[in-house]
Amino acid sequence: MGNSLPPKLQELDVILSHDWILGNRGAERLLEVLCTTFENAPVYTLLHDPSVSSPLINRHPIKTSLLQRVPGITTRRNGKEPFHRYLLPLFPFAIERFRPPEADLVISSSHCVAKGIRARGRTKHLCYCHTPMRYAWLFYEEYFGTSPVKRAVLTPILAALRRWDRTSSQRVHRFAANSRCVRDRIRRFYGRDADVIFGPVDTDRLTPGGRESGDYDLVVSGLAPLKKIDLAVSVYNRSGAKLKIVGVGTQMDYLRRLAEPNVEFLGWVDDDTLVDVYRGCRMLVFPGVEDFGLAPPEAQACGKPVVAYAQGGALDTVEEGVTGVFFHTQNTGSLSEAIEKCAATRWSRDTIRARAERFGIDQFRRRLAVSIEKCLAQ
Repeated sequence: MGNSLPPKLQELDVILSHDWILGNRGAERLLEVLCTTFENAPVYTLLHDPSVSSPLINRHPIKTSLLQRVPGITTRRNGKEPFHRYLLPLFPFAIERFRPPEADLVISSSHCVAKGIRARGRTKHLCYCHTPMRYAWLFYEEYFGTSPVKRAVLTPILAALRRWDRTSSQRVHRFAANSRCVRDRIRRFYGRDADVIFGPVDTDRLTPGGRESGDYDLVVSGLAPLKKIDLAVSVYNRSGAKLKIVGVGTQMDYLRRLAEPNVEFLGWVDDDTLVDVYRGCRMLVFPGVEDFGLAPPEAQACGKPVVAYAQGGALDTVEEGVTGVFFHTQNTGSLSEAIEKCAATRWSRDTIRARAERFGIDQFRRRLAVSIEKCLAQ
């Protein structure tokens, strides 16, 4: 990856803050780009598992929190996520325990507590916000279920997290959001404005290539209740069409039990394999509500159309009739109809690819440079 930031910004003394580095999903892709943009920046993070994070991140100095010392906290068992989320109430304390040195700029990549790091002295703080803390503000049942006992226990904890989240947001000098949806949440929950900088897609690596579309459709996602992968599995169980699912998560076992033989689980795949499965699919199916959602623009960079639920970040990344099809109700009938419509449409691979280029890394860095300059001027 080259560096398209203005030279004066490349020379800044920068510190990076990130919630945790326990995989290589959308937030970590963003962190990769920040690490290649600011090659000498240390990374402050609650937890780090170098065995599953990118070499581009691992080559930076990584400063972890006290939570890193908890035995087994980053360990995956039977393909399931580590148990770190059970320590959520401790995250604000852990991030505030960091004492980073004075610098020109802190850039936090935050969907939980990374924005709570305390900048010192003259240091300015730009938060690239993937979303205000979902656990505290949104999607309670998707994350915690409907148990009355659990709700009684969690209600005061989540109220305290919301207070901390709002208070710590006031220490940030400037916000950037990864979508218009997240910008609106920042206004609603923090009372702050935010620049919109769409998440970066590696359009040099993700290309259509020469491979023709295969006979399968594709899901690329973490396997968690919020993602609604069970909805896609139910649709393909009924239709009998082939579906491949890339990703791991807490619902892996449940989804495997739900799925018929025409649904194949690929688990975690490396970057080269991911490009190959994008190139070989008919379409990407994106059934959940995402803050931004990296998979749709990645699929489009490979020339593939997307079937997406018409909420959240998909409204920024998918164009009806040009790069994909929306469905408007999260049920099997609405999703089935959209999949059938997508399959029956003649798509222009070149047009889809051209639309995806607006999410490229150079475009991301240009928008980031504008936000940095505004932050430094505040």
